[in-house]
Amino acid sequence: MSYHLGLDSSTQSLKGLIIDPAAGTIVGQAAVNFAKDLPQYQAAYSPSGDPLEKHADPLLWLAALDLLFTRMQAEGAPLAEVVGIAGSGQQHGSVYLNAQAGGILASLDPARTLIEQLAPALARKTSPIWMDSSTSAQCAEVTAAIGGRLQTDTGSPAIERFTGAQIRKFYQQEPAAYAATARIHLVSSFMASVISGAHVPIDYGDGAGMNLLNLKTLTWDPAICEATAPGLLDKLPPAVPTHTVIGRLAPYFSKYGFASDVAITAWTGDNPASLVGTGATRPGLAVVSLGTSDTFFAVLEPYRTDPEGCGHVFGNPTGGFMCLTCFKNGSLARERIREETAVDWTFFDVTAFEKTPAGNHGQLALPWFEAEITPPVLTPGLRANFAFASAAAETKIRAIIEAQVLSIRVHSQWIGNFETIRVTGGASRSTGILQTLANVFQAKVETIAVQDSAALGAAMLAAHVVGHHSYESLTKALAPATATLMPDPVTGPVYQELLGTYLQLEAAAKA
Repeated sequence: MSYHLGLDSSTQSLKGLIIDPAAGTIVGQAAVNFAKDLPQYQAAYSPSGDPLEKHADPLLWLAALDLLFTRMQAEGAPLAEVVGIAGSGQQHGSVYLNAQAGGILASLDPARTLIEQLAPALARKTSPIWMDSSTSAQCAEVTAAIGGRLQTDTGSPAIERFTGAQIRKFYQQEPAAYAATARIHLVSSFMASVISGAHVPIDYGDGAGMNLLNLKTLTWDPAICEATAPGLLDKLPPAVPTHTVIGRLAPYFSKYGFASDVAITAWTGDNPASLVGTGATRPGLAVVSLGTSDTFFAVLEPYRTDPEGCGHVFGNPTGGFMCLTCFKNGSLARERIREETAVDWTFFDVTAFEKTPAGNHGQLALPWFEAEITPPVLTPGLRANFAFASAAAETKIRAIIEAQVLSIRVHSQWIGNFETIRVTGGASRSTGILQTLANVFQAKVETIAVQDSAALGAAMLAAHVVGHHSYESLTKALAPATATLMPDPVTGPVYQELLGTYLQLEAAAKA
């Protein structure tokens, strides 16, 4: 039997999922929750105390990898039958390695942990991640140097969380550490380098989230790299298509029961992997991922960029391009509102919507508890057009959910209209949220059985590249729609009117 393993190193966890593509089944899976399982490491914090700064401890990801495979082995996962591994990582996060790293990766000792061996390879002890919004000055500097070509050629304007601005800030504030950096990886290529035992390339899908990859040439742009930091081009791994075998599994991992000749394919970002895992690799189908952040993404044909600069273009792992709009205040905002209203999830997901009408009498609330990405707002805080504090719990809940969904609609209009939206992520269990999506977009909403779409997408990528299975057959077997909700046409005019109210509230919040 030939199985394929997908790994997803996300903001809050590391997941592993093994598929049997011939049978169309999942034959093993496990996860490591960072807060629960590895509380001694920090997944999102500010080293300087600046609330706009968000970094992670890269040792966390190494500890999680050892723990995940230990757990999978103990649970009897068929690791020995795995012939291909692919993976994904939270986008934009970066890891900085010194000149020792290559030698350490090539000689990993199974008798010692990954942390013990790779800690000395870090040229920078922390990794800025996608939640960081502290690089406005660096974005302005690169924009001044490159101009509008930055967006038209890289798919995005200069963005605070994107890797290029983070690298520039590092170079400016810690020049000696930057000079000692021999290789800069994304989270995805760093993890792939660890399991391969060598420095490996960055794929187009994740590389496009750096403001450094020219999407017209699919190479690192020398002028943009030099405007970002001197000598940066020499510190970047090469960029390659996602459909690239980048190496073999390092002998270190044989202690977990893996075979000796497992192929490793290029890792990608979590959103490009989710495009595959949700079966949305064809035009006309959009995906809403309701996770730590909420994202809206779809295949993009032809290549173009968001005129407002909020949406982004990444490489599509199956070829061509995909577009994405990200909303920072996703599940964490929903969890905070639920806690503040002191209700259980059944009330939040179902009862609140039964007790309130579509449109909520025009009452909306923007739950921007973190500095927001879309639209870009650096000052956190909830904004409402009614007396939020004294309102009933159900009114508060509908107010924030409808605002979140209306924001997704407003800031995805540049991509086009879609008749079908697939929903993934933890909040895809919520019937209230799903019906709100269907009604606001007046589109059919589908859910899929597997909520870990990035890990599933990675496994499907490995099965396609290594096992030569078609995406059509993999999607049919592993990512079929499991439930469908139709829009209520009566709510169409209600939300069209509420859209205007939302735009006024957003404009006032940005003023």
